[in-house]
Amino acid sequence: MLFTSLQFFAFLPLVLLIFAACPVRQRWIILLLASCVFYGLAQPTNLIYLGAVTAVVYASGHAIARAESEAWRRLVLGAGLALVLGSLFALKFYDFIAGELSRVVGQLLGTEPLAIPRIGVPTPVGYSFYAFSAASYLIDVYMAKLPKVGGAADVALYVAWFPKILAGPIERATTFLPQLWQGLRTNPERLVLGLQLIVWGLFKKVVIAENLAPLVDRNFKIAAFASPMELLISVYFFAFQIYCDFSGYTDIAIGISAMFGIQLMENFRRPYLARSTSEFWGDRWHISLAHWFRDYLYIPLGGGRRGAVRRYLNVMVVFLVSGLWHAGLGYGVGWTFLIWGALNGFYNWVGLATRGPWQRLGARMPRLAASTTLWVLRALLTFHLVAIAWVFFRAKSIGDAVTILKKIATRLPELPGLIPSYPFTSEHYLGFGLILFLLVVEIADEGRSILQRLQLSPVWLRWGASYAVIFALLVLGRWGTNEFIYMQF
Repeated sequence: MLFTSLQFFAFLPLVLLIFAACPVRQRWIILLLASCVFYGLAQPTNLIYLGAVTAVVYASGHAIARAESEAWRRLVLGAGLALVLGSLFALKFYDFIAGELSRVVGQLLGTEPLAIPRIGVPTPVGYSFYAFSAASYLIDVYMAKLPKVGGAADVALYVAWFPKILAGPIERATTFLPQLWQGLRTNPERLVLGLQLIVWGLFKKVVIAENLAPLVDRNFKIAAFASPMELLISVYFFAFQIYCDFSGYTDIAIGISAMFGIQLMENFRRPYLARSTSEFWGDRWHISLAHWFRDYLYIPLGGGRRGAVRRYLNVMVVFLVSGLWHAGLGYGVGWTFLIWGALNGFYNWVGLATRGPWQRLGARMPRLAASTTLWVLRALLTFHLVAIAWVFFRAKSIGDAVTILKKIATRLPELPGLIPSYPFTSEHYLGFGLILFLLVVEIADEGRSILQRLQLSPVWLRWGASYAVIFALLVLGRWGTNEFIYMQF
């Protein structure tokens, strides 16, 4: 069930009504049932995977909490993580690895590709997200970060909570479960805030992302034949398509949760205003995943505590693993995601190497460091570095990605002269207009939240803004059946 479907627009009000009519202590039952219906409606077999992960996590968590020896606690933790993360790895990568291995071995032996058995089972939608949530729960239980171990119902609702199950945020049990234990209550302010976030998230998805998608899809499919100008526009459009698609989902998920009295963590913070790739990945883009990797991979590997060489190695490991995590049904499982991860790891290497000189320059020239001009230049540079990496994320193969970048680079000096005579269409103008509107909103939001500004604005402005967004949803929205991109990872 998609957030953009008519099914969902009937499903959500019904659940809200039943939720409001139930006693506070029984509300978790309604939410758990709703989550199971939401996740299993399109593909009932999804519930088998969800139930298996929940059972493993619940049993392992209780075994860890009851274990008397440290060795046994570690053994149970390792077994639980192996089952959850191992199944994720097998479902996502076994068939790809088997195919590559059979091809390579066949070439080396000069024979037909080896007949290596395949699993042939697609990865359940959202599996990467709730597997990581489940893994973080086990680790937090082991580290005694929870005041108590969750019961079966608590763990089930934490893993299955329907707004976040398909594409996050990757919420922590340390913040989610205490809200359940306190009792779920809502109020008019939360309902209004939730509705505003849902409308804004829908605007990002069906108005911005879906209007940018056709040109992106068309030109990435014919990378060898598309003109350099079309490819350059497609690279820019994809950067905003994937942002609006993913952050739109997150806004909707946070908004729905707020309506039920549950606060989910912020997952995006105006990422294309970042002044460095480390700021982009650490503080602004997919924050819940970045913090997951920081807390459960980077720090356990030693972080930056074991010397510069180990720190650089740990950074690259994190980004390579992130590349593997992102590989999925959305754009296939291939080597492009490892290149994407390695490239972003390299960017962060450069950032680490130049951090000292930048800090010394800022100390000597504080006015320059605080200037708006430098901020804009750094943000533009960061955006283009990220956009180059996005090409590998989106392209069907490494060859296609190289072709796109090579065609743009070789003709880049000529592109400014081609712009006045280029046959722009209404599709281009609409895309540029939507991107410009988004940037204006985000720049204004950087100083103070747009929602806060609207709350303090006159009534006519608040209602006018709301009606304008709803009008855009009706007139410009592309209400097709396109899934959210990150649902497929």
